[in-house]
Amino acid sequence: MFYMQMNAIIAMIGMVAVLMLTRKWADNKRILMIIFSLCFLLLYSQKLLIFYAAFTVINYAGFVYLCRTTVWRKATFIFALAANIIGVFLGVRLFVMGVFHNPLFDAVIYLGLIYNVLKVIDAYYFAYFFGKDGQVPAIDYANYLLFVPTFTSGPILKFRDFMADSKKPYTVDAALFEDSVKRIILGLFKKIVVVTWMTSVFDQVLKQDLHTHQSLFLLVWFYALIYFDFSGYSDMAIGFGRLMGYTMPENFKRPLLSPSMTQFWRNWHATLGDFFRDHIFMFFSRTVPSRWVASSLSILIMVLMGLWHGFTWLYFFYGLYHGIILAIENIFKITTVNRKKVSKTYFYFRCFVTQVLVTFSVIIYSSNYETVLRIYKGLLHFTG
Repeated sequence: MFYMQMNAIIAMIGMVAVLMLTRKWADNKRILMIIFSLCFLLLYSQKLLIFYAAFTVINYAGFVYLCRTTVWRKATFIFALAANIIGVFLGVRLFVMGVFHNPLFDAVIYLGLIYNVLKVIDAYYFAYFFGKDGQVPAIDYANYLLFVPTFTSGPILKFRDFMADSKKPYTVDAALFEDSVKRIILGLFKKIVVVTWMTSVFDQVLKQDLHTHQSLFLLVWFYALIYFDFSGYSDMAIGFGRLMGYTMPENFKRPLLSPSMTQFWRNWHATLGDFFRDHIFMFFSRTVPSRWVASSLSILIMVLMGLWHGFTWLYFFYGLYHGIILAIENIFKITTVNRKKVSKTYFYFRCFVTQVLVTFSVIIYSSNYETVLRIYKGLLHFTG
């Protein structure tokens, strides 16, 4: 992760300074950002730069072809998606898991790939639905894929929004500068201070013989730890992204005040949930899906989101668990709660129920079978 390395943070601060000093140059952020991104990756890892240079060139060629071609468009579109999902994402995933070995692969190549494949897919969708009107210059496409602030951890940028920002001159006023700097400091505090301390406490409690109260504590504690960890990275990415002249979407929108699981996934890692909803429901955009179709799609989307985090049974069942809850909410029409039309007691009760359901499952993010099983078994180990 770039934000845990002081050299990377200093480099991004320097880039912001350069952009501010050259703000009168109309194309400063477009040209300077690609130079910065390439140099940044080169200094980080030469192999990483070579991989992403090839990855970007190949996908841009496919993007341009899909924009221009009038024959076999759907077949080209499906092939492009499959090549990235199966050939790149799945291939490197299996390599990192140790399923196979290849001298062309290296663990460093995996850096940022799970986010960048999603961005490539979004660009292909744009090319497929907009055709010639969707074509963009190579420099803007490369900036989109290699954008350093969101390279490893999101938020997931939308192709359309990034291209719109690329056409705008670099402007960062005093209010935006102040807000962005505060956001970066908050993110650093969450990650370096809060998460480090909370991880230490979690590890200490985990060493004990677990009973019901310890397991409950660990479930709640880990949920809070993951929130500070994920949101801390997002805060830093949003802050630096805005200082570099681009609009950054919010990734965490007060998820604790979500009165349903449906609304929780619109507020927790919101850009990831939006991506899967947009790119699967898009094929059903001509008609409004029935509640049963929507419920089935909810299960599919959540299973895919679980597997996106890792190809393990833990993540599969994590996605299935959330998908079933979303499906139930769809079937019984309880996906949303209008806070203005219900009592405070009912609203906060629904929020509490949602958080209980989330807390029970979020320990899966530890990605450790032994840890997960120990904590769940501890829930049944009553004292006295």
